[in-house]
Amino acid sequence: MSDRSLNDSAKPMFDFLTPPTTITGMLEYAAMWLGAALIILLPIEVWRQYRAKTLTRQSWLEMFANASTLVPTILVTGAVTGFVIWLFASASALALWHLPVNIWTAVAAIILVDLVYYWDHRIGHRIRLMWAFSHSVHHSSPVFNQTTGLRISFVDGFISPWYYTSIILMGFDPLLVAAAFGFNLGYQQWIHTETIGRLGRFDWWFNSPSNHRVHHGSQQQYLDKNYGGVLMIWDHMFGTYEAEGEKVIYGLTEPINSVNPWKVHFEEFRRLIVKFKTLKTGRAKLRLLLTGPEVIVAD
Repeated sequence: MSDRSLNDSAKPMFDFLTPPTTITGMLEYAAMWLGAALIILLPIEVWRQYRAKTLTRQSWLEMFANASTLVPTILVTGAVTGFVIWLFASASALALWHLPVNIWTAVAAIILVDLVYYWDHRIGHRIRLMWAFSHSVHHSSPVFNQTTGLRISFVDGFISPWYYTSIILMGFDPLLVAAAFGFNLGYQQWIHTETIGRLGRFDWWFNSPSNHRVHHGSQQQYLDKNYGGVLMIWDHMFGTYEAEGEKVIYGLTEPINSVNPWKVHFEEFRRLIVKFKTLKTGRAKLRLLLTGPEVIVAD
């Protein structure tokens, strides 16, 4: 085999190292490498725990519980992909005009996606049905490390995309919106860590490990804070920003106390169903579903 044929055959294997030339491709490329922070940070986190003699059997079980949510997520990937393609294409067909894909619309899409993500995220916290059915899965872990970033509900892929159709209806290219959303999610992988401390002024402008530790806190002052995906400006604008102070205690205010994958995914939803069945009036049932998780609802 010649050197040239050897190089040609090896090239596809390393294509992921070659930056793409399209704007959407560059966003997807950036998302991939940002998400790869797990490969770097997780071994460091495990080593730090080992050195501190806090790496216990329970620590490993919690990390495996976090990663266990990937199984149903991977199983529904095909269905989610098909659903998102249909939804975004339908929204694009309804748009009254279509904007070109260039550096300016890409920057605008990143900012708009982050604004929509703020409200998508905030709604996931403030409407009990959304919290119990989906987002509480991400918050129920009592540990905070790179595996926590993997702990997502498999139903998210059928809920979140609806919010971003608003940007497509404004005329933005659906592939650009999808790439900007992927960039937003990829950015958030590295912030799930205690290895990186506060970052000064960066923390004021951007989501960071310090800001996201606050978001995962179960203390009163940390509840429902720091919703932004990439930017913190929305939290400053809408009054939900909180800087890290007291050492954060992670998890739910009412812990699930389990590493069972079934409970990880469905315990908070089970609690909602139990409460729902105790209510007799339709008004009380509706209020339970649509108010915040902390609201006490009675007939």
